[in-house]
Amino acid sequence: MDFRHPVEAVVGGTRGRLLAVLAQTTAPLTLRRLARLASVSPAQASRVMPALVGLGLVERSEVPPASQFLLNRQNVAARFIVELADVRQAVFSRIGDAARDIEPAPMSVIVFGSLARGEADTESDVDLVVVRPDHVGEDDDRWSASVEDWRRRVGAVTGNDVELVEASVSEATRKLRGRSGLWRDIKRDGVAVYGATATELVERSKA
Repeated sequence: MDFRHPVEAVVGGTRGRLLAVLAQTTAPLTLRRLARLASVSPAQASRVMPALVGLGLVERSEVPPASQFLLNRQNVAARFIVELADVRQAVFSRIGDAARDIEPAPMSVIVFGSLARGEADTESDVDLVVVRPDHVGEDDDRWSASVEDWRRRVGAVTGNDVELVEASVSEATRKLRGRSGLWRDIKRDGVAVYGATATELVERSKA
């Protein structure tokens, strides 16, 4: 999935660019401003907008000397456009929900890297940290099978390759307090989608 431009990735061309802008605003926009924000020409926008209005996706109002446009959020299709525009948060939620099926339960699952920063595109990996309880060994068969099944589900949800960093609680807290560039990035950019945040893991180790 292209998480930087999710609407345009699914709805191509000028139409996708215009809908992406409209999904991110609740204020009416003139044609010229809409075109500028979408990085298309006014002529391109003027050719596409009548069709979007005709579909009921967009509301048009006349405010002389210009027309203004607003996404009709009551429209069923428009609701999908809004959800698509916020697909990164939906993916975080799906990854976290899927992690509930890992056995034994992980202490933490953290998304980091380009997806956490909102920079991931179709070529980006989904980078994840999964922190297992200290009493669970990395060679525990039930744990390994469960994590692998979860990894496949994450790949199906995102459409991207999945890269896992696995550590026990004690290993993770030690590395988070250390000087590793990778773990500093995890602490700085990581988004906890299940269990403890990176900061909570560090604070817990101090208690």
